[in-house]
Amino acid sequence: MRIVNAVLCLLMVLFAAVQYNDPDALFWGVIYGAAAVWCGLAAFRPDVFEKTLARGLLTASVALSVFGVIWFWPKTEGFWHMDVWWETETAREGMGMMIVLLAIAVAWLTVRTKRKAF
Repeated sequence: MRIVNAVLCLLMVLFAAVQYNDPDALFWGVIYGAAAVWCGLAAFRPDVFEKTLARGLLTASVALSVFGVIWFWPKTEGFWHMDVWWETETAREGMGMMIVLLAIAVAWLTVRTKRKAF
């Protein structure tokens, strides 16, 4: 799982980096950055999650991501088609939030699985 989390961390950093010309770049940069931090910690510093506070914050991030997916769910029909999300900002934002949820959920599952092993 270390490699999966490392790849997701890199992907989230790249997502944050391409926000530079977006009007709400800071908002989305923070969201992608938070996902990158969680994936990076799960990949390279899993010992951080031995503390209850870190596990609680990660769980809260999962919950916030679920809320974000519901909030930003694309209302455009066929949002998953390239010609739609290429042109429609709300479809890209909704799909981005889905990817963030996936990344944070992988980090959460990694931490949860490692914790059960002890």
